[in-house]
Amino acid sequence: MTNFDGKRVFVTGAGVGIGYAICHEFAKAGAIVALNDMDADLAQSSATSINADVGREAVLAYGFDIADIPVLQQTIQSFANQYGGLDIFVANAGITNYGSFLEYTPEAFDRILQVNLQGSYFSAQAVAKAMIAQNIFGRIMLMSSVTGEQAFLNLGAYGITKAGIRMMARSLALELGEYGITVNAISPGAILTERTLADDPKFEANWSSVTPVGRGGYVEDITATVLFLASEGARHITGQTLQVDGGWTLHSPLPDGHPEQPEESSKLK
Repeated sequence: MTNFDGKRVFVTGAGVGIGYAICHEFAKAGAIVALNDMDADLAQSSATSINADVGREAVLAYGFDIADIPVLQQTIQSFANQYGGLDIFVANAGITNYGSFLEYTPEAFDRILQVNLQGSYFSAQAVAKAMIAQNIFGRIMLMSSVTGEQAFLNLGAYGITKAGIRMMARSLALELGEYGITVNAISPGAILTERTLADDPKFEANWSSVTPVGRGGYVEDITATVLFLASEGARHITGQTLQVDGGWTLHSPLPDGHPEQPEESSKLK
C-alpha cells in the first residue's frame, strides 16, 4: 500500500487537514498529485510545502471552487491529458455548516448541496470519463461522514449531504464496475484537524471520552484507509462505505463539552 510510483492522483479540498495529508502520503509513495483547494494561494503554498518535504515536484496546485462545474470538468480533463491519464481520485472537498433546522436558510442549503453533493458527483463523473477514455482500472473515493449515518444536533443539512454520498458510492460503483473502476466512500468520525480544533479546543479529550477505542481520530487514520482502497489489495471492494470512527457509531454519544453550534464551522463558505 506504500508504492504508487507513476500513479496520477487528484484530490479535492486539500489545502489543509485530511485532504492535505492524503496528498502528502501519495506524494511520498511516488505519485504525481493534483491538489485542489478553493483558496488558490493556499493550494499553492500547500503544494510547495509537500514538494519541499518529499524532495521532488510531486504536487501541482489547482485553485478553484468545485461548485463551479465547468472549471471542475475542464481542470480534471486537462490534468488527465497532461499526464496521460488519471488513476486515483479522492473527492474530499466539502463544507460543514452548522445550523438548526428551524433557522437554516435556503442560501446555506443551496451552498452545502452545491459543494458536498453536486461537486462530488460531477467531479467523479469527469474523472470516470477520463479513466474510461484511457482504459484505466481506476479508484474513486468519496468522503462521507458518521453524520450521514447518525443524526447530529444542528448538522441536519450537512448530514443529509453525507448520507447522499453513501448512496452515491453505491450508485456509481454499479454503473462503473464494467469499466474496472471501483467507487467507495469513507466515513470519518471525529478527526483532529485544524478546523475541528478551532471549533473545540478540547476536541481530543472530549471525543476520546466517548469513543470505544479510547481516543479520537487522526488524519493518519483516514490516509491509511484511502491508501488501502487505492491499492491493488482493494480491487474487489466497491460500492462500500468504510466507517473510520473508532467505533463511535456503535452507540454515538456526544461529549459533554461539545459546542452545539461551533462558531468556525457555522460560517457560510
